[in-house]
Amino acid sequence: MLSSFRILEIMHQGVALLDADLRVVIFNERVGELLQAPKGAIEIGVSATGMAAQIPILGRSQLSGDSQESWLTHLLTRSTLLHQEICVGERIVSLTSTPVDDGGWLISCDDVSALASIRKDMADQNRRFDAALANMPHGLCMFDADKNLLLCNAGYCRLYDLPETLTRPGTPLWKILDYRQTAGNAPVQRDAYFDVVVEAALRGSAASENIVLTDGRVIKITHNPMENGGYVATHEDVTESVRSEEQIKHIAGHDPLTGLPNRTLLREKLEKDLALGSGAQRSALLSLDLDRFRHANDTLGHAVGDLLLKAVTDRLKKCLSEGDSIARLGGDEFVVFQEKAQTKERAAALAQRLVSAIGERFIVEGQSVQIGVSIGIAMAPDDGDTADGMLKNADIALNKAKTDGGGSYCFFEPTMDAGIDKRRKLELDLRQAIAGSQFEIYYQPQVNAGTAEIVGFEALLRWHHPERGLVSPAEFISLAEETGLIVPLGEWVLRQACKDAASWPGHVRVAVNLSPVQFRSPSLAHTIISALADSGLSAVRLELEITESVLLTDSEAALATLHHIKGLGVRIAMDDFGTGYSSLSYLRLFPFDKIKIDQSFIRELGDSKDCAAIVKAVADLGSRLGITTTAEGVETTDQLDQVREHGCTEIQGYFFGKPLPFNHVEKLLGKGSPG
Repeated sequence: MLSSFRILEIMHQGVALLDADLRVVIFNERVGELLQAPKGAIEIGVSATGMAAQIPILGRSQLSGDSQESWLTHLLTRSTLLHQEICVGERIVSLTSTPVDDGGWLISCDDVSALASIRKDMADQNRRFDAALANMPHGLCMFDADKNLLLCNAGYCRLYDLPETLTRPGTPLWKILDYRQTAGNAPVQRDAYFDVVVEAALRGSAASENIVLTDGRVIKITHNPMENGGYVATHEDVTESVRSEEQIKHIAGHDPLTGLPNRTLLREKLEKDLALGSGAQRSALLSLDLDRFRHANDTLGHAVGDLLLKAVTDRLKKCLSEGDSIARLGGDEFVVFQEKAQTKERAAALAQRLVSAIGERFIVEGQSVQIGVSIGIAMAPDDGDTADGMLKNADIALNKAKTDGGGSYCFFEPTMDAGIDKRRKLELDLRQAIAGSQFEIYYQPQVNAGTAEIVGFEALLRWHHPERGLVSPAEFISLAEETGLIVPLGEWVLRQACKDAASWPGHVRVAVNLSPVQFRSPSLAHTIISALADSGLSAVRLELEITESVLLTDSEAALATLHHIKGLGVRIAMDDFGTGYSSLSYLRLFPFDKIKIDQSFIRELGDSKDCAAIVKAVADLGSRLGITTTAEGVETTDQLDQVREHGCTEIQGYFFGKPLPFNHVEKLLGKGSPG
């Protein structure tokens, strides 16, 4: 067994035992090391007074201890335990003096520098945490599983004007809510407050809810559940932002002049109501156009015209029954939706009331104005079960009413539009063409502006109709988009173009157009990946062309899709650049690889300084952004010289070649240049 002296020497702590006369009876070397005692300062027989004389730290007052007395004074005058933390050089040493039964003392010390550092870090962290809580712009609170308060910050107290007594740990939530009820800032629906707590607990993640208070404020409360059944919640006053959103939403969906719903809001209502109806009830859509309004507007002035439109709105609204709704599409066009028309007779009765009301004389700014209204009526589900279908057929009927002289109403009939049957026949032919492989892809070369070398081809669809011959895309693409046939048709084009391009030299790309309908297809990304995999074509050789219309609706989702496609390595080009309204903003939002300058600008280069300036500006913009610029529709030497001068990097047009069948492309590539 180890001797007691040996045990003392291997101890991590320093130890010294003093007898009743305060003289050292036993000690280890570690005590001297920790106290940085000079040699001989701690020896058997040395008194506490002698130790204090040679170890100055023991003779000074230690403010960090339990007493402000010095170590020596305490031993001489007291018989209670003394614990002190003292600085010895760069160390923090814990010094404990414990009285023993015979009147002596057990002195022990230990190096607690690491622990002291941790405590300091924790204290600093707690101070920062407290500062963050105190300066948070939102209220924060924490409740346990029994909904008793654990902590809250100053923002939470200010938000609800809570007294200090209700911010103490252990305060039940119901007491806080009761106080807020008295103070006038409780939730209007108290249960809603707890609903979001339950939802967060069920989800196991944060849940948010806007809570309306009795004082009119709106508070966004976000609950984050904790493992022990409690939760942390943030409370944010979103009153102003909610009001702003409501105002913006109202402005976006309403006509600023009359306050009526606009086309956007009308379409939303129609789609919702028609879907809910599901054919069980008949509704009527009345498309209205004012007769002789433009004449009155031009002769009396636009200010009077605006007042007249307001007066018309008032009269139209007075003719409606409960459940009917009205919208202004713009100008002198209005739409009335009779949700529960049920019969043509009821729709006709409403239309007649509207015609009679608007036919009566108006007095505007002291002037007499006589106008009228023509009305076209489409009945759902007979004349359509979608917003677009109903609006279109009501407009067809409206045109018939106006053709008949105006001031009357007319119901839609299929025979009114001679093009309807033609359209249906074309749609049937189109479906048969897709099934019967009547389509072919032609390719138009795209060349480097400087070298005239072919760098790619644009894939252009052609339809070989068995009776009508070659049908122009202008005749069937819009129909394919309306019917959704553009999705399978576009998929075939993409697959075939990739397959054809795989046989071309490695530096030659293929460009394929994506229609807005095809772009919104959920299977688009899969189709692209599959087409590349099946053909073996490298993704960097595929270029997808989109128009600005792709981004006009739900631009956030569209941009996400574009980023996904670009992430595959595929190039993205904006087609018909300059013909829309927001193209520049989209260049900022998405890194396009190419801009195709619309041929309408190229066509007038020689006659229009504006067009020349636009082409140069776009080319300069592309150069600065590192984006390829392609001039479309180049047909003459003069146009070629100008687009080169303005800095376009690629050229496409009849000057270098018309669209050609696939078998002609290989011959063209063999020549090396189309020129």
